Amino acid sequence: MADSSKDIQLRELKDMINDLKKMIKTLQATVDAANKREEALTQERDNLKEEIDLLRKKLFGTSSEKRTIDIPGQLNFFNEAELEQDPEAVKAEDLEALLPEKTAKKRKARATDAERFKGVPVEKKYLELSEEEKLCPVCGTPLKEIGEEFVRRELVFVPAKLKVYEYYSKNYECPQCKLQDIPVIKKGKDGRAHMLYGMASAGTVAWVMYQKFCNGLPYYRQEKDWKQYGVEITRATMANWVIRNSEAFFLPMYEYFHRKLLERGFAMADETPLQVLHEPERRAQTKSYMWLFRSGEDGGPPIILYKYSETRAGDNAVDFLHGFKGYLMCDGYSGYNKVPDAKRTACWAHIRRYLTDAIPKGKALDYTQPSVQGMLYINQLFHLEDVIRSKYSSFDAIKKARLEKEKPVVEGFLSWLDQQSPIRGSRMDKAVTYIQNRRSYLSTYLEDGRCSFSNNLSENEIRPFTVGRKNWLFCDTPNGAQASAIVYTMVEMAKANGVNVYHYLTYLLEKLPDDRMSDDELELLAPWNETVKAEIEHRANESNQSYVNCQGAPATEK
Repeated sequence: MADSSKDIQLRELKDMINDLKKMIKTLQATVDAANKREEALTQERDNLKEEIDLLRKKLFGTSSEKRTIDIPGQLNFFNEAELEQDPEAVKAEDLEALLPEKTAKKRKARATDAERFKGVPVEKKYLELSEEEKLCPVCGTPLKEIGEEFVRRELVFVPAKLKVYEYYSKNYECPQCKLQDIPVIKKGKDGRAHMLYGMASAGTVAWVMYQKFCNGLPYYRQEKDWKQYGVEITRATMANWVIRNSEAFFLPMYEYFHRKLLERGFAMADETPLQVLHEPERRAQTKSYMWLFRSGEDGGPPIILYKYSETRAGDNAVDFLHGFKGYLMCDGYSGYNKVPDAKRTACWAHIRRYLTDAIPKGKALDYTQPSVQGMLYINQLFHLEDVIRSKYSSFDAIKKARLEKEKPVVEGFLSWLDQQSPIRGSRMDKAVTYIQNRRSYLSTYLEDGRCSFSNNLSENEIRPFTVGRKNWLFCDTPNGAQASAIVYTMVEMAKANGVNVYHYLTYLLEKLPDDRMSDDELELLAPWNETVKAEIEHRANESNQSYVNCQGAPATEK
């Protein structure tokens, strides 16, 4: 029996309804996909805005990392967050009771002229009257001197001068033996063969090194400076002086410092890019690296070493620190994990930087922002560390105070960290990921009072190299890069141990240390040696006094 028209119409309507449902599902899926794309694009836009704000802040904003722990209008916020998120961490007492009282820092007193010019010879200049003025204007009687009165003080710069020393030996013979055809001749000697490479004296080579590696003056600028003194010395000549003399006479001291560093139980490290133009089988634009390794805050004399390498591979740190057993403070670079016997400690300054970068523009005082909340913990830790180190000098006391005061804050910070679920790809997401990847190292510094809280010391020591790099831009050859590492080591070792850089470089080039010397002999040339310090101080004072003497007898000023 044929279907009726109503049945046919009903089936058509059912088919139409099914088609409409399918269309609705398709449209809904399209709308959902569009919404997801919009959300992704919106989030990508917001992430890019964050990046732009961060780059603007890096470019135009302040570079200071100082933060205040005072929170206007939110005096109890830190304690409330601590108690809500990790009540076990402060179960015994409130965190506020654990914190020391905040005392205002005393402003450093302005240095007096006597302090600023300490060690600089003083020469008196007298303002004298003319012969006519020495007569009394009333009765014409000659005036009698009754004393002197201070008028003003001037700091006078004495420009450098060049000299050429030509050494000749005085020769003598015996006239009696000469008559008997037995010549006896003696020649004058000073007992010091000129062993430096090049015709320059030890002081001249040291000055070239001092200008480049301490003052950041490239060889081409020094070349122009030498012309002002009437001498033409090419940059290639100066580079040759530095490379050959540093490899011959500084390298034994460098290797001795290296051995002393490996004996220490606390070390710090950092690295920065370097461009070397003529490396074998590498393009000139390829990045090389300058590493810095230094001793920690263990109370011993500071040891600072630079090392050049072609790559940033962690094997460079492994090779350099072979034999080191102790705590290693460094940044977040995972290559340091390869150092087998080193126990990593995390740099809290790097943790703070990531959270600082995650704070949205204009939201630094918005305490609902997770990044601002995290900064509160970090600021408290830095404040506590400053107070503890200023109060205690014993490492055992520092450790005890850290466990009592700082450990609850660290535990509260980690508890807060576990509750964070930032938007993927955001600055906060990068900060949380960075911190989580180094979570196991965050509390290591609590194990010993000699452990460093941050890697700021290493960054401060590598800064002279980065500042100099802005001037000379690159190294020409690997030999030049290695020589730079060696000379920078000597310069920064002198600075860290409180001796005059130029006179210490001159001192080493006069003593000519070599690889045949024992460690006991090299110890006598180290900048922390008291005899060396006294000698360098004597040379500096003698040099200052010679500047006064070269001016001749004091003259009166009218």
